Parts: sequence; C-alpha cells; structure tokens
Amino acid sequence: MPNGFRHNHYVPEWYQKRFIPPTQADRILYYLNLRPETINDGKGHVYIMNGLHRWGFRRCFAEQDLYTTQFNGVDSTEIEKQFFGAIDREGRKAVEYYTNFAYPWDGGNALIELMQYMSTQKLRTPKGLAWLGEVIGAKDQNLLLDRMQRLRDLYCAIWTECVWLLADATQSDTKFIVSDHPVTVYNRRCSPRSQWCQGPNDPDIQFHGTHTIFQLSMEKVLILTNLSWVRNPYQSEVGVRPNPHPF
Repeated sequence: MPNGFRHNHYVPEWYQKRFIPPTQADRILYYLNLRPETINDGKGHVYIMNGLHRWGFRRCFAEQDLYTTQFNGVDSTEIEKQFFGAIDREGRKAVEYYTNFAYPWDGGNALIELMQYMSTQKLRTPKGLAWLGEVIGAKDQNLLLDRMQRLRDLYCAIWTECVWLLADATQSDTKFIVSDHPVTVYNRRCSPRSQWCQGPNDPDIQFHGTHTIFQLSMEKVLILTNLSWVRNPYQSEVGVRPNPHPF
C-alpha cells in the first residue's frame, strides 16, 4: 500500500498552509515542541534537544500509522483514504467560505460541513483520541478509531446553537497561530492545573462559560459561545447549559 496513507496528519497540510505569511518566500513553519526529547548518551551526559524547528508541512503534526487499523494481521489505511479524505475535502471549502464570510449568507452546506470538520478535527488529534479512549475505555486502536468515526458529529448540535463571532486580526501586527489541537476551548474558571484540564481533558463544551475557538487562518478566528452564557455571564462558568445534548 502507498506509504503516504500511513503517514497521517492530524492537522491537515492544507490547513497548515493557511498560517504562512504571504510575504514569506519559503513554505516552512516555525514548529515549537513544548516537550523536546531528552537524550542520554550513556556516559553520564543528558541532553535536551532543541524544541524549535523550521520544518516543512509534511513533518509537522503527523504520526506514522495514527489511523492505520489491523485485521487478522493485515494493515488497512481506509480511514485515511476514505474517511478523512472526504472530511478534509469538504472541510477545506467550508473553512475558506467562513474565512471570507460576508453578508448575505449564501454558503449552501458550508455550515454543516464546517461543523462536521471541526467536530472531527477535535477528535482526530493525539489529545482528542486520548480523551476519547479514556471516556469509552478503549485501549484497542481498532475500537478507538471505529468509535471516532461513529462519534464524528459529537459536538455539532451544541455548536450550532452557540452565538458565533468572527474576529479579524487584519489590522493587527499580531496574528493567529496553528497548534497540534486546533479546535480548542477556553473557560475562565478552568485553569491549566484545574480538575477539568488534567491529562487530555478540556473544559466541557456543555459548561455555560466554555468558548470554542477555531483559527480559520492567520487573520480570522471563529469563537463559539453558549447562548446561556451570552444571556447571563454572571452565573457559574461550570454549570451545565440548558439541553446539553450532543448530536
């Protein structure tokens, strides 16, 4: 089978390219590893590798066989070829549409395609898969990837009921960056060391005060806020919003 289908990007290359300045001649990202590898040479010397790299898109946000399944000793790359192929194809168009959004709205299926892309993107990263594995108790990769596909729309219903804000950094010298978990959340009550942020966990999007943040490009970001929080930003940030039903 083609090796390209076994080198799996959990942040698609087309999305990474949206964060290259138009004035930059090379197509390379500054890639910061917050946990660089520690090397022991066996002679009593320990070295910490450089955490900052300049890498091309192929090396960034990718792992070998992250989405490869195995049945009776036979490897399968169908998830990469078929499932993510369609997700990324439609998601790319939807991200582009909302990046250049203007009234009147004429996006056709762009809303559904963006929600499905974002929901899948939140689950497909190593952090997202680790969280899903803990929630469903799956230690087998085949089972985990099967559930990831079945639960791809997990966040869509709640997000479509949110208040949407498109923020623009066009006139700012500071732009947005891409990370290894692009669909992220923020809740002012949940500090990085809080119980809600331990391990692969994030503050639940069902909490009143949780905002979902998704960078569309260097200059545009989408912020989704629960309607209950917009109506009353003085209530408990970690109380559960009305009708907190996924799907």
